[in-house]
This record gives sequence, structure tokens and C-alpha cells, in this order.
Amino acid sequence: MSWLKAALHPSSKSKGKGPAHDYQNPSDALPSWNPSPFDEQIRPEGRYADATDQDCESAKHFCLKHPLAPPRLLSSEAIERIRAQGCGAWELELPTVVEGRSFKGTIHNGHKSGVIRVVSKCDCPDSCIFSNLPILAGLYDPRGKDGVYYEVKMIRVPPQPGSIAIGMACRPYPGWRMPGWNRLSAGFHTDDCSTFFEDPDGGRAYVGEFAIKSGHVIGIGYRFATGEVFWTHNGRPLGTAFTGVFMPREQHDVYAAIGVTGPGEAEFEANFGAGWDFEWKEGNNWKVQGHVGMSPGGSGEADDDLPSYTDSRNDRPVLN
Repeated sequence: MSWLKAALHPSSKSKGKGPAHDYQNPSDALPSWNPSPFDEQIRPEGRYADATDQDCESAKHFCLKHPLAPPRLLSSEAIERIRAQGCGAWELELPTVVEGRSFKGTIHNGHKSGVIRVVSKCDCPDSCIFSNLPILAGLYDPRGKDGVYYEVKMIRVPPQPGSIAIGMACRPYPGWRMPGWNRLSAGFHTDDCSTFFEDPDGGRAYVGEFAIKSGHVIGIGYRFATGEVFWTHNGRPLGTAFTGVFMPREQHDVYAAIGVTGPGEAEFEANFGAGWDFEWKEGNNWKVQGHVGMSPGGSGEADDDLPSYTDSRNDRPVLN
């Protein structure tokens, strides 16, 4: 452990610090999944910073206490919003009260350019924000699409050990944890370019460490047929990171999940397809619109007016 990590987190040993699987019961566990085919390095510790023991234990207890939400049909209101706004219906939001809110900063939805701008404060701790609608919806038909994809443009990248993490996750998810550290979540972290899937340790080296700078664009994609997760950098695919995740697809609603941690301010823009043309050109055929809200073989009508995760969360009791 470096002197910097020891000074910042004297009681921690690894980046996310804790057991990789924290399901409520064995039936919740994922089927087997595989890392990328690259001869990548598995990192037992974070390169620049670690989570605390307390945060790790709190996340473990959270996942044991709160089962995953089942996949749901969207409300008719959400479907109408998708019809009217297309990809612009996807926004970013804070975690629910139950999930826990540690994010310090502002989220600017509804920007004229079609992107969502996020600015975090210098002292923002490990935190995660989510899309208001799933980007991968288990009860909806892929409609012939190969996958789903979104991009994040860096405006200000916090200096190491600060980081921005681009990922996806099932909910509820502990809002004080970066994506990729806990159950059914994946993330690419800009501080050391490691990738994580349910990995509370140091992550995987993926394609090696390189500098993420202002103006760079990181994208994340999911391929339906194989359960493959991959990332892109300035439009260049970096290769498969994991396969067989979020499978079977019909059993999961998966949300965009973006993590931020200081020290140092961070600023970025998220684009679900309503903003700039994706840097990864093939991704323009992978937009979230056209999958979520589309019933099998239908015109997009929901068979039942069941609430979305966002709509139903107010019905959940707040547990102390």
C-alpha cells in the first residue's frame, strides 16, 4: 500500500475492500461469468486509493438487507415520455433514500444540447448516481438491436486518487459505493483505468493504464447475445471486459451508474443518445431508445401499467 493510500485510508487494504459476493441468498447469485480474454493483471489492491472498512461493511449489510428489485414494466407516463423525447427521456438522478446518498454536487438534466451535465464538489466521497430509467430492461424486447450503449465526456477529471467511474448496475445499489464494487454492477475507473465487476478489490488492468484528460469520451456497451460488457475511449473499442453478465437478460433491469470520488472537483457530460453523435459510430445503432418500453412483437404499449423502479420507490419503507 502506498503512503498516499495509507494516509487517506489507514484502515483499508484494497480499493473496494470486502467480499466480492454479498447476495441475500444463494438463489440470488449470478450464473458464472468470465473476464476478458486478455492476459490481464488482477489487482489485489487499488492503485491510488481505497475504500474504508466501514463503507465496505455497510455495503455488505445493505445488500443482505435489500433484495434486488425484479424487472418491471414501465408506467404509461414513462412510455409516453420516451415516445415524445426519445433518448432525452433518460436522465440522471440521486440514489433513493434507502440506497443512501453521499454525492456532493449538482446534476443538470434537460440541457438544450441533449446531454446531462454533472459537477461534483472537491470533497465528494465515493458516490454513485443512476439513470432514471433502465438502459437494459428485462421485460422488454431487444427489437433486433445488438445491444445498448452510452457515453460520458470528461470536462474536468479529478487528480488521482480522485476518479470518475462509468458503468451500469442493478438496483437497489449502495449509493456510497463506486459502480463495479458490489453486486450486479460493472465499472471503468478513470484513476487507474481498471475495470470492475462485483469486485471490491483492485479490479482488473483491462488494457493498461493511460491518461484520461479533459475532452476525452468514455463509452460503455452491453451486447445482448453474449452478456458482454466493454468500454470505448474516444470512439475506439477497448475490447471485451466481461462476458455472461446480467444473464439471463430477462431477469434484470440494469441502470446506467456513474461514480465520482474526490479529492478534486469533477465535471462531465452524460449522453444517452440525445446529445452528440456517439464517438463510437456503431453505438448510434445501440441507443437506449427502441428497446426499453417495447413489448415483444408489439408497438411499444405496456401490457400492464406496472410502476418503474423510480415510480415504485416511494412505496418502499425507509429502513433504519
